[in-house]
Amino acid sequence: MAGSREAVESDYIIQRVVSEFSCRVLWSEGRPCLEFQQEAQLVQIAAYVHANFDVDLLDVFFTAVESLPVES
Repeated sequence: MAGSREAVESDYIIQRVVSEFSCRVLWSEGRPCLEFQQEAQLVQIAAYVHANFDVDLLDVFFTAVESLPVES
């Protein structure tokens, strides 16, 4: 019998993260990279991924980078 949580495809996790948070996914050599706004948001996203999918953020994303500030 399978555990209470079944394995979830990374693409589904990425889709859920992007729909729940104001962030983007950048692709580098076919690997997803998370672009987040602030360090606090990264903590929230990591907690969301762990709580809902029982995996670490970096098991889904190759890396996570903070957005560069937009200059006017």
